[in-house]
Amino acid sequence: MDPTERAPSTSALRPGSADAPLWDPSAIPAATVIVLRDSPAGINVLMLKRNRDLAFAGGMWVFPGGRIDPEDFESAGIQPARTQTAQLTDQQLDDQPLNDQPLNDQQLRDRLLNEQDLERSAAVAAVREAREEANLFLQVADLRRWSHWTPPPETPKRFSTAFFIAPWSENSGEVTVDDGEIREHRWELPARVLELRAAGEVGLTPPTFITLSQLLRFGTVADVFAAAETRPFEHFAT
Repeated sequence: MDPTERAPSTSALRPGSADAPLWDPSAIPAATVIVLRDSPAGINVLMLKRNRDLAFAGGMWVFPGGRIDPEDFESAGIQPARTQTAQLTDQQLDDQPLNDQPLNDQQLRDRLLNEQDLERSAAVAAVREAREEANLFLQVADLRRWSHWTPPPETPKRFSTAFFIAPWSENSGEVTVDDGEIREHRWELPARVLELRAAGEVGLTPPTFITLSQLLRFGTVADVFAAAETRPFEHFAT
């Protein structure tokens, strides 16, 4: 690059492009965990139905997940810079299209933490969300990275989301939901969830749909984890 040229603004780069950061500083950092268990018919995946009255993905069937809270950084042994965005309440996040308020350079630097810090905090958040939404007790050490999702800049509410896979075991406990944010749960074969979507019986977000489609080729949970260990995870911009 010509030294007189200015590097493109981080906030102007398209998510998923070669120069864009994995963790988009103008999006809300979040984490999702795909909980898997073996069954005689194949892999079962835990699906949760969100309350239809929720502003984000209301009525959709999803994996456990949510935004990374300041406490998740602290639990991971990290002291993050607390920006205006990081301190917003859940209700404010529902009411406010964050990408309409560009962050200034200092806020961008504050939000662009070391990626290792964000990865560690995301894993902690994924475990916490599984406990809060499904009463499951997962272990951070058992999680493996699967993918990353960042919506384009024009999306009204943007979450930069780390997707993890996690194995269910008897030590994880049985699933129970609070009938508030989460109304129902089911363990299903990925193929069955996709059939229900095709029949119009369940709604899926694009990341959930694509993730379930990816899981179709695996016969066991061990197969999924072997793939996660040997391939780089994909960064999707959608």
